[in-house]
Amino acid sequence: MPAKTNHRDLRGQVVAEKKLRNFFFYSIAAIILLYSATTLFFGDMGFIKFFHLNNTKKKLEAEIVQLEKQNKELKTQVRSLKEDPFYMEKRAREDYGLAQKDEYIFKFDEK
Repeated sequence: MPAKTNHRDLRGQVVAEKKLRNFFFYSIAAIILLYSATTLFFGDMGFIKFFHLNNTKKKLEAEIVQLEKQNKELKTQVRSLKEDPFYMEKRAREDYGLAQKDEYIFKFDEK
């Protein structure tokens, strides 16, 4: 009979060591998984940072398109001011209230 008791004790010891080993393995795996998930979402190169940078990129691209359009309009105005005498006169009259000799300017209140 003592041989069977020893055999059961050995089996119990092996099962206990296996449970302990599994506990350490799953604990370490859970820690690694948690660290990886945290880094993946909240790290310097994580998803949240990616989406924030992507939104910033879209806003900047829209601003670039708007500024290019505005730049094109300004270049057209500059070219017109340099080359078109009618446009120069129109701008002088509208923006600065200038008039030619013997002309009168009438300004009306919007009230």
